[in-house]
Amino acid sequence: MGWKVAPGGKAATAAGDKLRFPPSAAARSRMKLWIVRATTTVLLWTCVVQLTAVGDNWGPRVLKGWPSCLTASEEEAALPGAAVRPQPVVEKDALPPKRIYRNNGYLMVSCNGGLNQMRAAICDMVVIARYLNVTLVVPELDKTSFWNDPSEFQDIFDVEHFITSLRGEVRILRELPPRVKRRVELGMFHSMPPISWSDISYYQNQILPLIRKHKVLHLNRTDTRLANNGLPIEIQKLRCRVNYASLRFTPQIEELGKRVIRILHQNGPFLVLHLRYEMDMLAFSGCTQGCSNEEAEELTRMRYAYPWWKEKVIDSDLKRKDGLCPLTPEETALVLRALDIDRSMQIYIAAGEIYGGKRRMAALTSAFPNVVRKETLLEPSDLMFFQNHSSQMAALDYLVSLESDIFVPTYDGNMAKVVEGHRRFMGFKKTVLLDRKLIVELVDRYTSGSLQWDEFSSLIKAAHAKRMGSASKRTVIPDRPKEEDYFYANPQECLQDRDLLHAS
Repeated sequence: MGWKVAPGGKAATAAGDKLRFPPSAAARSRMKLWIVRATTTVLLWTCVVQLTAVGDNWGPRVLKGWPSCLTASEEEAALPGAAVRPQPVVEKDALPPKRIYRNNGYLMVSCNGGLNQMRAAICDMVVIARYLNVTLVVPELDKTSFWNDPSEFQDIFDVEHFITSLRGEVRILRELPPRVKRRVELGMFHSMPPISWSDISYYQNQILPLIRKHKVLHLNRTDTRLANNGLPIEIQKLRCRVNYASLRFTPQIEELGKRVIRILHQNGPFLVLHLRYEMDMLAFSGCTQGCSNEEAEELTRMRYAYPWWKEKVIDSDLKRKDGLCPLTPEETALVLRALDIDRSMQIYIAAGEIYGGKRRMAALTSAFPNVVRKETLLEPSDLMFFQNHSSQMAALDYLVSLESDIFVPTYDGNMAKVVEGHRRFMGFKKTVLLDRKLIVELVDRYTSGSLQWDEFSSLIKAAHAKRMGSASKRTVIPDRPKEEDYFYANPQECLQDRDLLHAS
């Protein structure tokens, strides 16, 4: 068959006219084609979204990379005769069931002080939130203290573990819900410092009504706000659970701490010396033993520069004789020698920069040549992200202190106390609790020549035979809570519950 061409092309024109669709039919055809394409696209996209939501096991292979539709391990398993390789099963920690309770409101807290002062405060605030049936917002850390550390909670602690491990006790949020947050932004909340050393009845009778009234309460100072003693046993045990199980450092800090500990263990046993002889400590305490006149004046100027350091005029000699000054590096060297610490033992300095530098450290490094610090054990690049973050640096020292063969603090500050209690909880690990008042008296007698070395050493050993972190009763002084033994230094109610370390 074929088309006959008429003169002038009329046959072709006529045939073409016969093949054309009417205009309305062509429009309908294009519309149908567009609808089919659009419907197909929507259906395909819906399938992709649904499959993606199911998860990795059943997700669309096209999203996991071309050209193969199988992962490498699946390709190997698909080969003829290939043995089926068992896949490792990753078990997640079982979470405690959420505690169901009627929420009385929201508690915001701003911690003050250094790392361990804030650590203890966080434990107390969790307990308070639990017993007031309120929702706790992840605590805000101090950024205005001497150290001026900008670290947030999640920069130091594993925030997800903190929240989930305590879900059976209290609801903890990273931030306020939007509706409540707007109330706070409009100033519709109450802010106050709670009374120090209060028992739980203070919070139930005076703080809870404020939360119910204002819906949001902000506690702006949180250190030492819960009593050491006279609290129900379940409160004391919850304090321990938060401290020893829920407050875990970030994976980055934990891993770097483990690396330092491995390096130290490779070279034998080690002693951690918490040598509180930094500039800020001396300025705050007013202790200038062994300092030059210029150094003493510099420390005094620093003390006056900080208005919240209330004590200004300080008699350094009198304070030292009362045992209220941190031991100097020279005094510390004599004590360690008197206790027969092996000269070859590694001495890890858990502290900031020692005031006076190498000159003040000379007696200690002469007596114990293996003095090390994190800065000498690690590469500068390892500590690069920790620079100017004193709390993160302190967290590293905390981890190393826990694992040391011997821990010796030269001053009973917050880190010394909290590490002491943690080491008791870990099985009464050896912690030498120095009697500074006796030590300075014996040191002065020895250096003046009125006491021979053998007698000096004998008296030091006798004085500390029962000050090695063993089990002891926590001192209770009614109506004088500041003079009592600190709960976190000796959490005696929890010392049979060391399995808390593995809880949640």
